Amino acid sequence: MRYEVVLKPKAIKDLKKLEPTTQTRILEKVELMQDNLQGDVKHLTNFTPEYRLRVGDYRILFELEEEAIVIYWIKHRSKAYS
Repeated sequence: MRYEVVLKPKAIKDLKKLEPTTQTRILEKVELMQDNLQGDVKHLTNFTPEYRLRVGDYRILFELEEEAIVIYWIKHRSKAYS
């Protein structure tokens, strides 16, 4: 299944704060995730948003809404779950 990616304003702001090489790596992994959630994707328990994608030291926190991946935050792993 192919998903559409929707970035919330906070996710765009988080992405713009990162170095260009890190931005590129994250966007490449998000693009791969569009096809059947490929990559290091994990369903989180007792946490909202419900899913995370791991890209090195960064976590992309998202939810699935029908045929869309809605990305809420892009955070360093030390700040992602607090």
